[in-house]
Amino acid sequence: MKTIGILGGMSAASTQIYYRVLCDLTRQRLGGLHSPQLLIRSLDFAEIAVLQSKGDWNSAGSILNREALALEGGGADLLVLATNTMHKLADQMMDSVSIPFVHIADATADAIQSAGLTSPGLMATAFTMQQSFYTDRLHAAGLTPVLPTEADQITTHRIIYEELCKDIVTEDSKTAYVEIARRLSDAGADSLILGCTEVGMLLNPENVSYPVFDTTRIHCAKALEMALA
Repeated sequence: MKTIGILGGMSAASTQIYYRVLCDLTRQRLGGLHSPQLLIRSLDFAEIAVLQSKGDWNSAGSILNREALALEGGGADLLVLATNTMHKLADQMMDSVSIPFVHIADATADAIQSAGLTSPGLMATAFTMQQSFYTDRLHAAGLTPVLPTEADQITTHRIIYEELCKDIVTEDSKTAYVEIARRLSDAGADSLILGCTEVGMLLNPENVSYPVFDTTRIHCAKALEMALA
Protein backbone atom coordinates (compact mmCIF):
# COMPACT_ATOMS: atom_id res chain seq x y z
CA MET A 1 0.00 0.00 0.00
CA LYS A 2 1.28 3.44 -0.91
CA THR A 3 1.39 6.19 1.71
CA ILE A 4 -1.29 8.87 1.39
CA GLY A 5 -0.18 12.33 2.42
CA ILE A 6 -3.07 14.41 3.83
CA LEU A 7 -2.71 18.17 4.06
CA GLY A 8 -5.47 19.10 6.47
CA GLY A 9 -6.58 21.19 9.38
CA MET A 10 -8.81 23.32 7.14
CA SER A 11 -10.82 22.64 9.24
CA ALA A 12 -9.79 20.19 11.94
CA ALA A 13 -13.33 18.75 11.80
CA SER A 14 -12.80 17.94 8.14
CA THR A 15 -9.48 16.20 8.73
CA GLN A 16 -10.98 14.03 11.46
CA ILE A 17 -13.64 12.92 8.97
CA TYR A 18 -10.96 12.10 6.38
CA TYR A 19 -9.07 9.92 8.83
CA ARG A 20 -12.18 8.04 9.91
CA VAL A 21 -13.45 7.52 6.36
CA LEU A 22 -10.07 6.30 5.07
CA CYS A 23 -9.83 3.85 7.97
CA ASP A 24 -13.38 2.59 7.34
CA LEU A 25 -12.83 2.20 3.59
CA THR A 26 -9.52 0.36 4.09
CA ARG A 27 -11.08 -2.04 6.57
CA GLN A 28 -13.98 -2.69 4.17
CA ARG A 29 -11.60 -3.25 1.27
CA LEU A 30 -8.91 -5.36 2.95
CA GLY A 31 -10.63 -6.70 6.07
CA GLY A 32 -9.07 -7.78 9.33
CA LEU A 33 -6.86 -5.28 11.13
CA HIS A 34 -5.89 -3.34 8.02
CA SER A 35 -5.67 0.45 8.16
CA PRO A 36 -4.30 3.01 5.69
CA GLN A 37 -0.71 4.23 5.62
CA LEU A 38 -0.99 7.98 6.14
CA LEU A 39 1.07 11.07 6.74
CA ILE A 40 -1.07 13.93 8.08
CA ARG A 41 -0.03 17.56 8.33
CA SER A 42 -2.72 19.56 10.08
CA LEU A 43 -2.48 23.36 9.86
CA ASP A 44 -3.89 26.01 12.19
CA PHE A 45 -7.06 26.94 10.32
CA ALA A 46 -7.39 30.28 12.12
CA GLU A 47 -4.31 31.53 10.26
CA ILE A 48 -5.58 30.26 6.91
CA ALA A 49 -9.06 31.72 7.49
CA VAL A 50 -7.54 35.17 8.08
CA LEU A 51 -5.71 34.95 4.75
CA GLN A 52 -8.93 33.83 3.05
CA SER A 53 -10.89 36.77 4.45
CA LYS A 54 -8.16 39.20 3.37
CA GLY A 55 -8.04 37.70 -0.10
CA ASP A 56 -4.34 36.98 0.39
CA TRP A 57 -4.44 33.75 -1.55
CA ASN A 58 -0.81 33.99 -2.59
CA SER A 59 0.39 33.77 1.00
CA ALA A 60 -1.97 30.87 1.66
CA GLY A 61 -0.70 29.14 -1.47
CA SER A 62 2.88 29.51 -0.30
CA ILE A 63 1.98 27.80 2.97
CA LEU A 64 0.29 24.93 1.17
CA ASN A 65 3.25 24.53 -1.19
CA ARG A 66 5.69 24.38 1.72
CA GLU A 67 3.61 21.74 3.47
CA ALA A 68 3.06 19.68 0.31
CA LEU A 69 6.81 19.56 -0.25
CA ALA A 70 7.26 18.51 3.38
CA LEU A 71 4.77 15.66 2.97
CA GLU A 72 6.57 14.49 -0.15
CA GLY A 73 9.90 14.70 1.68
CA GLY A 74 8.42 12.74 4.56
CA GLY A 75 7.59 9.80 2.33
CA ALA A 76 4.09 10.41 0.97
CA ASP A 77 3.46 8.67 -2.38
CA LEU A 78 0.38 10.72 -3.28
CA LEU A 79 -1.23 13.85 -1.92
CA VAL A 80 -4.71 14.75 -0.77
CA LEU A 81 -5.82 18.26 0.23
CA ALA A 82 -8.55 17.74 2.82
CA THR A 83 -10.65 20.77 1.89
CA ASN A 84 -12.64 21.81 -1.16
CA THR A 85 -12.06 25.56 -0.90
CA MET A 86 -8.28 25.44 -0.82
CA HIS A 87 -8.24 23.55 -4.13
CA LYS A 88 -8.35 27.09 -5.49
CA LEU A 89 -4.60 26.99 -4.84
CA ALA A 90 -3.92 23.49 -6.17
CA ASP A 91 -1.54 24.63 -8.91
CA GLN A 92 0.51 26.82 -6.57
CA MET A 93 0.50 24.13 -3.90
CA MET A 94 1.87 21.53 -6.31
CA ASP A 95 4.69 23.68 -7.67
CA SER A 96 7.85 21.50 -7.70
CA VAL A 97 5.95 18.62 -6.05
CA SER A 98 6.43 15.42 -8.05
CA ILE A 99 4.03 12.97 -6.39
CA PRO A 100 0.48 12.57 -7.78
CA PHE A 101 -2.27 14.91 -6.53
CA VAL A 102 -5.85 13.69 -6.13
CA HIS A 103 -8.12 16.61 -7.12
CA ILE A 104 -11.41 16.57 -5.23
CA ALA A 105 -13.48 18.26 -7.97
CA ASP A 106 -12.27 15.85 -10.65
CA ALA A 107 -13.02 12.81 -8.51
CA THR A 108 -16.48 14.18 -7.75
CA ALA A 109 -17.20 14.98 -11.39
CA ASP A 110 -16.21 11.43 -12.35
CA ALA A 111 -18.61 10.00 -9.77
CA ILE A 112 -21.50 12.15 -11.00
CA GLN A 113 -20.83 11.26 -14.63
CA SER A 114 -20.67 7.57 -13.77
CA ALA A 115 -24.13 7.88 -12.22
CA GLY A 116 -25.47 9.34 -15.46
CA LEU A 117 -26.31 12.71 -13.90
CA THR A 118 -25.55 16.13 -15.34
CA SER A 119 -26.85 19.01 -13.20
CA PRO A 120 -25.48 18.84 -9.66
CA GLY A 121 -26.47 21.38 -7.05
CA LEU A 122 -23.47 22.74 -5.17
CA MET A 123 -23.47 23.60 -1.47
CA ALA A 124 -20.08 24.86 -0.30
CA THR A 125 -18.25 27.88 1.06
CA ALA A 126 -18.91 31.19 -0.68
CA PHE A 127 -15.40 30.97 -2.17
CA THR A 128 -16.19 27.64 -3.82
CA MET A 129 -19.66 28.65 -5.00
CA GLN A 130 -18.86 32.15 -6.22
CA GLN A 131 -15.40 31.72 -7.73
CA SER A 132 -14.76 29.64 -10.83
CA PHE A 133 -11.85 27.42 -9.76
CA TYR A 134 -14.24 24.59 -8.80
CA THR A 135 -17.20 25.03 -11.14
CA ASP A 136 -14.85 25.36 -14.14
CA ARG A 137 -13.69 21.79 -13.55
CA LEU A 138 -17.29 20.62 -13.34
CA HIS A 139 -18.10 22.40 -16.60
CA ALA A 140 -14.99 20.86 -18.20
CA ALA A 141 -16.36 17.44 -17.29
CA GLY A 142 -19.62 18.23 -19.12
CA LEU A 143 -21.66 19.04 -16.01
CA THR A 144 -23.92 22.04 -15.43
CA PRO A 145 -23.74 22.99 -11.74
CA VAL A 146 -26.74 24.64 -10.10
CA LEU A 147 -25.94 27.21 -7.41
CA PRO A 148 -28.08 28.32 -4.45
CA THR A 149 -29.61 31.78 -4.42
CA GLU A 150 -27.50 34.58 -2.97
CA ALA A 151 -29.36 34.38 0.36
CA ASP A 152 -28.91 30.62 0.52
CA GLN A 153 -25.21 30.97 -0.30
CA ILE A 154 -24.81 33.35 2.63
CA THR A 155 -26.57 30.92 4.97
CA THR A 156 -24.57 27.94 3.73
CA HIS A 157 -21.26 29.77 4.18
CA ARG A 158 -22.15 31.14 7.62
CA ILE A 159 -23.08 27.74 9.00
CA ILE A 160 -19.84 26.23 7.72
CA TYR A 161 -17.56 28.80 9.35
CA GLU A 162 -19.54 29.60 12.49
CA GLU A 163 -20.65 26.06 13.32
CA LEU A 164 -19.42 23.07 11.34
CA CYS A 165 -15.74 24.04 11.37
CA LYS A 166 -16.10 24.20 15.16
CA ASP A 167 -17.78 20.77 15.36
CA ILE A 168 -21.13 22.41 16.17
CA VAL A 169 -24.19 20.65 14.75
CA THR A 170 -27.68 22.02 15.40
CA GLU A 171 -31.14 20.92 14.30
CA ASP A 172 -31.93 24.45 13.09
CA SER A 173 -28.95 24.43 10.75
CA LYS A 174 -29.74 20.92 9.57
CA THR A 175 -33.27 22.07 8.73
CA ALA A 176 -31.89 25.12 6.91
CA TYR A 177 -29.55 22.96 4.84
CA VAL A 178 -32.30 20.47 3.97
CA GLU A 179 -34.46 23.36 2.75
CA ILE A 180 -31.62 24.78 0.63
CA ALA A 181 -31.08 21.34 -0.88
CA ARG A 182 -34.81 21.13 -1.67
CA ARG A 183 -34.74 24.54 -3.38
CA LEU A 184 -31.79 23.42 -5.51
CA SER A 185 -33.82 20.45 -6.65
CA ASP A 186 -36.72 22.75 -7.48
CA ALA A 187 -34.26 24.87 -9.51
CA GLY A 188 -33.34 21.88 -11.69
CA ALA A 189 -30.54 20.07 -9.84
CA ASP A 190 -30.61 16.30 -10.41
CA SER A 191 -28.05 15.61 -7.69
CA LEU A 192 -26.29 17.41 -4.85
CA ILE A 193 -22.58 17.97 -4.27
CA LEU A 194 -21.68 18.34 -0.60
CA GLY A 195 -18.98 20.72 -1.78
CA CYS A 196 -17.45 21.54 1.57
CA THR A 197 -15.91 18.68 3.48
CA GLU A 198 -18.00 19.54 6.56
CA VAL A 199 -21.41 19.74 4.84
CA GLY A 200 -21.83 16.00 5.30
CA MET A 201 -22.16 16.69 9.02
CA LEU A 202 -25.69 17.94 8.22
CA LEU A 203 -26.74 16.39 4.92
CA ASN A 204 -26.80 12.79 3.73
CA PRO A 205 -28.91 10.48 1.54
CA GLU A 206 -31.38 10.03 4.40
CA ASN A 207 -32.47 13.67 4.53
CA VAL A 208 -31.98 14.66 0.87
CA SER A 209 -34.51 13.23 -1.58
CA TYR A 210 -32.21 13.03 -4.64
CA PRO A 211 -28.69 11.65 -5.21
CA VAL A 212 -26.04 13.01 -2.85
CA PHE A 213 -22.32 13.13 -3.65
CA ASP A 214 -20.24 13.58 -0.51
CA THR A 215 -16.92 14.96 -1.73
CA THR A 216 -15.07 13.74 1.34
CA ARG A 217 -16.06 10.09 0.83
CA ILE A 218 -15.48 10.31 -2.93
CA HIS A 219 -12.05 11.91 -2.40
CA CYS A 220 -11.03 9.29 0.16
CA ALA A 221 -12.20 6.43 -2.07
CA LYS A 222 -10.19 7.76 -5.01
CA ALA A 223 -7.07 8.23 -2.86
CA LEU A 224 -7.36 4.71 -1.48
CA GLU A 225 -7.82 3.29 -4.97
CA MET A 226 -4.60 4.97 -6.03
CA ALA A 227 -2.79 3.85 -2.88
CA LEU A 228 -3.74 0.23 -3.53
CA ALA A 229 -3.02 0.29 -7.27
